[in-house]
Amino acid sequence: MTAKIIDGKAIAKRIREELAQDVAEFVRETAVTPHLAAVLVGDDPASAVYVRNKERACQKSGIQSTLHRLSGKTTTDELLKLIGELNSAPDMHGILVQLPLPKQINEKQILDAISPLKDVDAFHPENVGRIVQGCPRFLPCTPHGIQRLLVESNTVTAGAHAVILGRSEIVGKPIALLLMQRGKAADATVTVCHSRTRDLKEITRTADILIAAIGLPRFVTAEMVKPGAVVIDVGINRVDDKLVGDVDFELVAEIASAITPVPGGVGPMTIAMLLKNTLTAARLAAAAQ
Repeated sequence: MTAKIIDGKAIAKRIREELAQDVAEFVRETAVTPHLAAVLVGDDPASAVYVRNKERACQKSGIQSTLHRLSGKTTTDELLKLIGELNSAPDMHGILVQLPLPKQINEKQILDAISPLKDVDAFHPENVGRIVQGCPRFLPCTPHGIQRLLVESNTVTAGAHAVILGRSEIVGKPIALLLMQRGKAADATVTVCHSRTRDLKEITRTADILIAAIGLPRFVTAEMVKPGAVVIDVGINRVDDKLVGDVDFELVAEIASAITPVPGGVGPMTIAMLLKNTLTAARLAAAAQ
């Protein structure tokens, strides 16, 4: 068996093209351009690349973006001051703080300080709570991107066993919440595995849908995958100047029915969903006026 490659790059391109039309229509109706503020603290090379890609995607979609680049020595109070200013700016619709932050900054305090109406990453407790209740304001970017990939690849989630490797606040927990909800690309039976999980291989081999988000290069081997499973690789790891995922792609692709590549799988979808959330935030702001 040779797995079908789920081309996140091509799918994200189509979504961005559709989004550009929606943005243009919104601008015509309101005379307001959706505006995203990105905050980059320090000089982490990977973070700089991510932010640059997001800026380019905004430009192509007709969304205004402003980058706030801060020193790696920035304190929590200094960053909180900037967040407060962005929260108060009526022409600023979405706020993105690029993670990870330097160790001296209280990450939770920063993310909790972003206005829930401008929290386009959906990290604020209010937005997380709405996701739990099944009435989201925003859907978290990477998990929502994963859902769209499952839809686009015609993966049946209803009744399927989805196993998630990783319990992070960014991917593991929210994708579990989304997949267990009622509705499209949901209704799955979900198991979340982590560093304390026993008999990991036995659990992953029961997965109809396996989502790897643990940050360990090529951790998922062919022996851990059930033949015919759909494998979503969220990992981005640099090994010998090469980007690889959390999945041993070449060998797993021989037994899976469908698989996402790294790069070109989940990553582009994350950015597309961020732009979608920024437009949603602009619409919410316009409706409140």
